[in-house]
Amino acid sequence: MKLIHIIAGLALATAPLAAQVPVYLDETKPIEDRVEDALSRMTLEEKIAVIHAQSKFSSRGVPRLGIPEIWTTDGPHGIRAEVLWDEWDQAGWTNDSCVAFPALTCLAATWNEDMSLLYGKSIGEEARYRNKAMLLGPGVNIYRTPLNGRNFEYMGEDPYLAATMVVPYVKGVQSNGVAACVKHFALNNHEVNRYNTNVIVDDRTLYEIYLPAFKAAVQEGGAWAIMGSYNLYKNQACCHNEYLLNDILRGEWGYDGVVVSDWGGTHDTDEAIHNGLDMEFGSWTNGLSEGASNAYDSYYLALPYLNKIRSGEVGTEELDAKVRNVLRLAFRTVMNRNRPLGSLCSDAHYAAARQIAGEGIVLLKNDADLLPMEVKKGSTILVVGENAVKMMTVGGGSSSLKVQREISPLEGIRERFGDIAEVVYERGYVGDTGGEYNGVTTGQDLSESRSAGQLIADAVARAREADYVIFIGGLNKSNQQDCEGADRTQLGLPYGQDQVIEALAEANENLIVVNISGNAVAMPWVEEVPAIVQAWYIGSEAGHAIADVLSGDVNPSGKLPFTFPARLEDVPAHIMGEYTGIASADTVDIEYKDGIYVGYRWTDLQKKTKPLFAFGHGLSYTSFEYGKPVIDKDEMNMDGSVTVRVSVTNTGDREGKEIVQMYVGDRKASVERPVKELKGFKKVSLAPGETTEVSFTVDKEDLSYFDADRHEWVAEPGMFDIYVAAAADDVRGKVSFELK
Repeated sequence: MKLIHIIAGLALATAPLAAQVPVYLDETKPIEDRVEDALSRMTLEEKIAVIHAQSKFSSRGVPRLGIPEIWTTDGPHGIRAEVLWDEWDQAGWTNDSCVAFPALTCLAATWNEDMSLLYGKSIGEEARYRNKAMLLGPGVNIYRTPLNGRNFEYMGEDPYLAATMVVPYVKGVQSNGVAACVKHFALNNHEVNRYNTNVIVDDRTLYEIYLPAFKAAVQEGGAWAIMGSYNLYKNQACCHNEYLLNDILRGEWGYDGVVVSDWGGTHDTDEAIHNGLDMEFGSWTNGLSEGASNAYDSYYLALPYLNKIRSGEVGTEELDAKVRNVLRLAFRTVMNRNRPLGSLCSDAHYAAARQIAGEGIVLLKNDADLLPMEVKKGSTILVVGENAVKMMTVGGGSSSLKVQREISPLEGIRERFGDIAEVVYERGYVGDTGGEYNGVTTGQDLSESRSAGQLIADAVARAREADYVIFIGGLNKSNQQDCEGADRTQLGLPYGQDQVIEALAEANENLIVVNISGNAVAMPWVEEVPAIVQAWYIGSEAGHAIADVLSGDVNPSGKLPFTFPARLEDVPAHIMGEYTGIASADTVDIEYKDGIYVGYRWTDLQKKTKPLFAFGHGLSYTSFEYGKPVIDKDEMNMDGSVTVRVSVTNTGDREGKEIVQMYVGDRKASVERPVKELKGFKKVSLAPGETTEVSFTVDKEDLSYFDADRHEWVAEPGMFDIYVAAAADDVRGKVSFELK
């Protein structure tokens, strides 16, 4: 490529640019002209070569034409360490560490689009510095069950929240000339049987719940890449699914980027040819099962495709369409000489990770204002729990990272309070003593010789003497917890943690429980514990961010992006018996009988059961008072929309941020509709005593449901209610209007 540029540069001295430089190399030309010119110069074999992998994470370029390889990298929380060409094991580089950013559940919990843009820009800079063309993330699959092992990688249960938060992330990543590959398209909502689950779902549910975030990523975010999911839909693999990829993604949404298979998600050459897949990635012979090394030429879109063309069984129209998409990707990324250079492990990235984590941590409960901690000189703080010391950046599947550093919660607490108090530690329980994933090791020795009973006794003895007790537990990224490839087996905490918490609550009234997880957990001790914090997997700056919130240096402002059910039996996916079934080698049909009633849409209908913590719930160290919502005097704007306004006042003595949520409900409809649906939110920062006005505009799109028979969105005339709320179960005001 350098030689071509040198020759072109010399030619400029004697002839016009257009006469000497091929169109595909001329960045002043429109991308579509460059795509067509490059396509016209490629041989059949070169076209086939660019649509399938050549290694674990790369596809070939066209060396003859100076078109580089496409290198991808796992995300979406950090840039994965380099692996060997054809193995998952580490390549042994010493300069491929990264900053671990908070998991996407934490990002969603910020309810802050500015944080999403900062996140995307920062992680995009790390990917660009490592010369990656595509970041395999973010994930926006809907939180349908708290047992899904991969929920921590996604943005919660609500399609509006996920759609709003994914757009700035995509824009931030792509501002670096790195493609965001939004995944997993679509209906990938659990891990058990993920390769052979055939999802049965009606069109209304598909369009209202499971597609909006992907649509926003494409039409508003301008995503350059989409990854298909492992599961089936309409008995076709989603990586080459006619309805999802041809009809919806490209047909209805006008998508012009590449469709990438999940690793091993391709299963049929004919379907892959005709049903919208552009780039096939995977492992070994067929992308999934083990086989011959370096067998990429045997992929479904490799020699089998080439032989079909040579034999005349298929033409080249579909191939040219795929190559156009790949070339468009190349011109947006590796062929863009103006993309920024990026940066890796910078102070700015650590600061971003800490800020996002601080805004995403959720204060679930705070009786008697136990938090923030008012630590006196000479006092004692007891920290209990394996998650206080265990590294959380290693493990969990493809999001596992090799970090430059990870500040543990215990380290962060000692750094913040160690000058004025004695900070002591007790294990409390033994969970996962391992610390390795694909050759990345934590280097931690978490072995323990004490019995479970002795661990509790030792912790309780110290708790009786401490001024504060902070239990830091929850889940981890080992198998059947928050981990790709398997789901949780229960809603409750593992490793006997409930017994530890109950014993500590009895021993010391100043108990703070910090739950680290990407999923909801059962809390049978919720009434006995005065303060509970949801801290997520928050990456390299975990310890600092947790200490920031416990100390009050940061006033918590996160709110839950999904419902915490009190019991698994309260989750409709489980109530209706259509979750995953038993692990099976055969295709398993799973019908989404819960339909549109996911999360708070379901709990709003219940009279006898309440969630443990509702969607949108989150407390602050200050308090906020809402005024009465009002609709603008003209009632209807010229475009048929309605503007609602509400005042919010900080009535406490600390500066704080409040997330004002706006829900819409159709009072009477010809179809079943939820009581209310999130259609707007704004995060506002207020000084003590300060008041601000928040406004929302409600338009026809916000009032519509998807009519599957007509295959269109419909807003029926009638009365609608607008709810202004601090959480799904904390409505502060309601105002109504009529759509005529």
